[in-house]
Amino acid sequence: MSRIHHHHEHHRLDRIGWLRAAVLGANDGILSTASLLVGMATAQAATGSVLLAGMAGLVAGAMSMAAGEYVSVRSQADSEFAELELEREELASDPAGEHRELTEIYVRRGLERALADEVAGQLMRHDALGAHARDELGLSGTTAARPVQAAAASAVSFASGAILPILAAALAPRNVTALVIIVVSLLALAILGAVSARLGGASLGRGVLRMVFWGVLAMGLTAAVGHLFGMAA
Repeated sequence: MSRIHHHHEHHRLDRIGWLRAAVLGANDGILSTASLLVGMATAQAATGSVLLAGMAGLVAGAMSMAAGEYVSVRSQADSEFAELELEREELASDPAGEHRELTEIYVRRGLERALADEVAGQLMRHDALGAHARDELGLSGTTAARPVQAAAASAVSFASGAILPILAAALAPRNVTALVIIVVSLLALAILGAVSARLGGASLGRGVLRMVFWGVLAMGLTAAVGHLFGMAA
């Protein structure tokens, strides 16, 4: 009895939308909130003021990230919809021309003209708009813009990232608050870089190094500013 072998491949393209938004949100949540808190702590602000600034930054940042991501991805979705509507009109008004256009696409990809013509015909009979969206416009369900999903991922991931330096500030002794925030935040950024690199199939070392480098730079600058203002106060 013959056996049917199923070939399973696990691609990462279906993660692109939410992974990008989640990593960006968490990174911004950790980095912006930690930098704000480090600046406040090195300026010798009271613990209550540091925590209040952190919570305000968390709420404002999460809403800002969600709004910005939604508007950006919504614009992309609107553009995709407009392109599909134009393609639908062209299919209705000139199906033969659209058939020839699809045939030429397959010829350029390496098929013989007769085979390309047959493939184009079969695909258009099955789903003409889907075939043109995929092969002419480069659009598919995998990479389609999802604004609500992107906005929610950004807001949740920003808040999740921002809460870590806030907890570090709340639990740290007053005399080492800034140092504890920096250490906790850099560790969180390193873990985030490793996780995002792993999920995206990228280099683990580069992912971690990128996150930590920008974290050190941002917190170092805000620490210097906070120190200067603290001395001037």
